[in-house]
Amino acid sequence: MYVVTGGAGFIGSNLLATLEARGRGPLVAIDRCDDAHKSRNLAKRKLAHVVPPEETFAFLDAHAREITAIFHLGAITSTTERDLVKLDEVNVRLSRALWMWCTRHHVPFIYASSAATYGDGSEGFDDDASVPHLARLKPLNPYGQSKHSFDLVVAQDVAALAPVPPLWAGLKFFNIYGPNEFHKGSQASLVPQVYGKAAAGEAYPLFKSHNPTYPDGGQLRDFVFVDDCCDVMLWLLVQRTVSGLFNLGTGKARSFLDLASAVYRATGREPLITFRDTPADIRGQYQYFTQARMDRLRTAGYARPFTTLEDGVTATVQKYLSQPDPYR
Repeated sequence: MYVVTGGAGFIGSNLLATLEARGRGPLVAIDRCDDAHKSRNLAKRKLAHVVPPEETFAFLDAHAREITAIFHLGAITSTTERDLVKLDEVNVRLSRALWMWCTRHHVPFIYASSAATYGDGSEGFDDDASVPHLARLKPLNPYGQSKHSFDLVVAQDVAALAPVPPLWAGLKFFNIYGPNEFHKGSQASLVPQVYGKAAAGEAYPLFKSHNPTYPDGGQLRDFVFVDDCCDVMLWLLVQRTVSGLFNLGTGKARSFLDLASAVYRATGREPLITFRDTPADIRGQYQYFTQARMDRLRTAGYARPFTTLEDGVTATVQKYLSQPDPYR
């Protein structure tokens, strides 16, 4: 039995689709389908159980002998969330409780960290999991700090030679895009947001650059296709010998202008881009460059190539966003 917390969310629903396509099961989603989009993210899946979050540990205890692995993808993911108590409860304490449960029951545990833990990138993007290295990182917002706090909890356990799950991996996801993002609204990746304008033949307004080093639309991100993220997670589980904290991007930064242009072209239109000021409330925390160092995952043995930006965007637009039923 494969348990996916946040199973009705973006990455979780794509992971469940991948597990199903590869014949893995039974499948369990832990989530609250209190949104029509999230319900539709799961509508095509053959799930053994959909478990409300408040029943997580009762369910796990009742099925402990059946559980093959837990993928912990559930979290508060809004980068503008300011409720520190809520972030700590969900992103840190719940993660810690699941880590301890997997340790006690000898169940593999793969969890979502974030590139937001790197802050402004001044300390680089090296997925060194040592406590001294992690302690130097300074996330720019409370969401990033909550993810960083749990990475530190794990690093401290490992450094202290405390008991840990038989296989574990924390994945520092960079800028993921793909199907099943509608429930995220303004927090969705730029792909569905640009698609709405492109499909209507309208211009999309990217943020202007307020950094003289970067032109308007030239801000750089490591955009990674969700299918690649799912493939890495299943590869880690199959290996059984590889544990650690890993970046999960492509290792190649691309501009927002590249991304938006790819969406227009996948829609069959020439790019139509304008620019607007970056909102003042996020301007001081805005990252102009992120790029994953992928050495550690490659050294661990993951050798498959990552999907190019153009191919991933084209697949997202043509297989999902432009279809009558855009859900995976």
